[in-house]
Amino acid sequence: MIGRWLESRTKRMQRTGPLAAVQTPPSAGALSCRVLDPVDEPVPHAEFTVSDTLGRKVVGGGTDPFGSFVAAVPAGEYRLAVSAEGYTPYRASATVTEDTLSSLGDVTLQVARPPELPAPGDWEIEPAHSSIAFTARHIGLARIHGRFNSFAGAVRIADDMARSAMHVVIDAASIDTNVRMRDDHLRSGDFLDVQRFPTLEFYSDRFTHRGGNRWAVTGALSLHGVTRTVTLDAEYLGLGNGMEGEVRAACRATTELHRDDFTVSWQTMLARGIAVVGPSIRIDLDVQIVPKG
Repeated sequence: MIGRWLESRTKRMQRTGPLAAVQTPPSAGALSCRVLDPVDEPVPHAEFTVSDTLGRKVVGGGTDPFGSFVAAVPAGEYRLAVSAEGYTPYRASATVTEDTLSSLGDVTLQVARPPELPAPGDWEIEPAHSSIAFTARHIGLARIHGRFNSFAGAVRIADDMARSAMHVVIDAASIDTNVRMRDDHLRSGDFLDVQRFPTLEFYSDRFTHRGGNRWAVTGALSLHGVTRTVTLDAEYLGLGNGMEGEVRAACRATTELHRDDFTVSWQTMLARGIAVVGPSIRIDLDVQIVPKG
């Protein structure tokens, strides 16, 4: 009796304070941590992953505006990984016991060294290891995934990266959603009208560093006879070497296009009045460039 009373009292003491409201089911406990930068400021939205000893993900998410997270997990041994843009990833081990809070305290992330930029000069997109893909909403429900199979591009890297420039030309007829009837329709006058507008072109001479390995690449996109300003949210992945020892640089980027901006009305409607294609298209690019020549 006395032993059970002491055990219950100990657990009540452990559950007092700001985290007393954290509810854990039987045989579970809580794991917490606060993520700080090198000057002890919280890192909000840092990503954390909790895995078991076999490497299987148990729970994941992001830190709150104060750099903190708390998660309820079954009692056991865990591996914690914390990452944030511009910082070196942090890893630690933790033991979680039943009905207790296991806190790793304050974790300080160190600023990561930015990846080396490509050497100044003329580079070109290597199509075999690059892709231009898109995602569109179909009849207000499912998503259509597609890509352009034929494109070419050149990048001139300046001594000051912000003064670099790029030019990409895409063959509109190479659109591919893996459904021939749909692709023929997309090439028609209802959509891209490839007979009148055989290419899409993007030109940019404005590279803006957003910190870490993030860049904004702003330029002019010409599509369907209309030119609009578009900004790519780009992540520079660094330099590497190909199978023949050639130097390569890689990046990925995303943007969102609004079809009405390019006078592509695409107003084919179903009987219920739902547009066949949604109003916006997400573009995803994975690009590798190699020195020209």
